Amino acid sequence: MADLFEINSPAPTFSLPDSQGKIISNEDYLGKWLILYFYPKDDTPGCSLEANDFSRLVGDFKDLGVEIVGVSKDSTQSHCNFIEKHKLKINLLSDLDLQVIKSYKAWGIKKNYGKEYEGLIRSTFLINPQGKLTKYWSNVRAKGHADRVLKEVKKLLDK
Repeated sequence: MADLFEINSPAPTFSLPDSQGKIISNEDYLGKWLILYFYPKDDTPGCSLEANDFSRLVGDFKDLGVEIVGVSKDSTQSHCNFIEKHKLKINLLSDLDLQVIKSYKAWGIKKNYGKEYEGLIRSTFLINPQGKLTKYWSNVRAKGHADRVLKEVKKLLDK
């Protein structure tokens, strides 16, 4: 599979509402490391597992100077309910029109039980303090993903 992005290229910009309706943009994270992850749907088994794992590890990421933000096409109200139900410690952004999801190439053809359909491809991006892509994971499995990302970030930051 060809690389989706060139490492050290500027990360696609974003400006999206969080669960409280506050507009969050990539500029809010300049000067910080950012994990930006894309997931298919609030409160589904795999997405709940991934969000809970990132929340469980948020302190470890913060110790490394890394913020975590999740993005899906769910509404801000759905995000609010999801955060409350699972006591999530991460910020979730709503991309109803798929503009940012598509700019990160996290939308495409998926297969499930032999059927093809368009949908959100679970993907994670590590963006450096200068706003450049440092690493990405595409079409990932939710189970253990946050732990793998943390391990890789520690290695990259030599911690």
